[in-house]
Amino acid sequence: MAILPIHLPDASWYPAKGDRATLFLRFIARRFLVFGILIAFVLFTISRMFYGREAFLEISGTSQERQHSRWPGVRLPPLYSRYHQYELALPQHHWHATSHEDEPKFFFVPGHTWGLGWGNAMQEILLNAYLSYKSNRANERHSRFVFYNYTWNMDPSQDYSDYSGKPIPSRVPLSALIAVNHIIRIEGPIVGGAFPDGQHAPFAIAEEYYRTICEGRKRVLDREEIHKEIGSSMVDPITKGWVQKLSTVDDQCVEVARGQDGGIYTWIIFGEKDAMHDVWADFAASPIITHFRWSPLVELAFDNNREVFAPTTVFEAPLSTIPYAVPSAQRYAMMKGLLALHIRRGDYAVHCDGLANWSSSFLSFNSLQGLETFRIPEGGGWGENTPENIAIYRRHCFPTVEQIVARVSEVLRSESARGLESVYIMTNGAVPWVEELKTALLNTGSFKHVSSSRDTVLNWEQKYVAQAMDMLVGQRAQVFIGNGWSSVTGGVVVMRQANGFHPDSTRFF
Repeated sequence: MAILPIHLPDASWYPAKGDRATLFLRFIARRFLVFGILIAFVLFTISRMFYGREAFLEISGTSQERQHSRWPGVRLPPLYSRYHQYELALPQHHWHATSHEDEPKFFFVPGHTWGLGWGNAMQEILLNAYLSYKSNRANERHSRFVFYNYTWNMDPSQDYSDYSGKPIPSRVPLSALIAVNHIIRIEGPIVGGAFPDGQHAPFAIAEEYYRTICEGRKRVLDREEIHKEIGSSMVDPITKGWVQKLSTVDDQCVEVARGQDGGIYTWIIFGEKDAMHDVWADFAASPIITHFRWSPLVELAFDNNREVFAPTTVFEAPLSTIPYAVPSAQRYAMMKGLLALHIRRGDYAVHCDGLANWSSSFLSFNSLQGLETFRIPEGGGWGENTPENIAIYRRHCFPTVEQIVARVSEVLRSESARGLESVYIMTNGAVPWVEELKTALLNTGSFKHVSSSRDTVLNWEQKYVAQAMDMLVGQRAQVFIGNGWSSVTGGVVVMRQANGFHPDSTRFF
């Protein structure tokens, strides 16, 4: 075996004197290099951790440092950045395309509801999306529905708005309230998801995408002129009139000029008790309703608070475990044993007096055929009413604890109320008042469990979409008693009726 020659100095563990200083310096340099790399790594890790934490806090809205000069020292609401980014990343948004001419038409209603509660916004969104769907069914060239934020403040420079002295988000992306899943493409047609099989309608797009690619080439339709030709405040002729008008427009980017009262479907239409009668069957059977699904954020809030609403059995699966493809009627099946009450407080007393003074009927969503009706008392004037009539409106619109208990006791005698054991109170009432009501309901001896919106536990993002979670509870309750003039009640009623709940199980105060 051959052995390579070895130079003696290299074979010794102890180098010659002349080399020792050099090696010592090398030794020190190596140690400093290793030490420097270690320090850099530690600093990098800390910075990433800090950056990641700040990024997370910014997204989730939990940073205590984020403040605003208008609300010093107050924790600001979340801005739902993740949801905005998710919507803009939908695959139907061809941001980098050189041309958009081969895309379907776009239909946008910029004069939509803003500055009002979620119930008001939701009822209009459902009908705007339905109109777009009907337009697609009637025309060869399909159009994309342009969905928009739930908006409290239209000013893009104002991230926060003042609500009774407290900050709220000026804009909440629709995907934080209504579901969309573009990965499996099986539900969420309102917010950019797929329509069910056999429905060849294009995916909806976000307002920001529409405004970007349609800049300088929009066709604006005169809302006032078209409605003058339609000559009706009923939803069916309004929808058909707009479908006919849209069929004559070949422009790719089409939007509706804001009218004196707002968009296409206004508060006047929603206040007309018969407005939904002729359109109801088709509306309820459309994918806008049959494939309506609440967002994962709302459903998670529901799952986390399921035991608050009513005790469950071991056989009931959380909503988050139910497959996405399950239609709304099966997904949101009845919760047996639960009575849900929707009771408005706060400044609603003033609103009720206004309703009385104008002898208002229930809203259109609360006046569907088969439901109990409100008989407008005689003797009222135009802008004024008698004290007796105002008291009647108050009993239905702003009931006292005693009146609520009396109404519940009355409904308990109906066939649909058999087996009720729990009560969930959907309310914005002050905690002391809510506790008084809970005690009064328990003292009737009819219920084992009574809870309210004030008992739920929500994370920071869920807090600002809590109305949607309450609507989901009301939608699934065995019996629901609501406020006939409330749009939140209206959203619950529409979903209950469309999902096949017996009309006798849906009541009003």
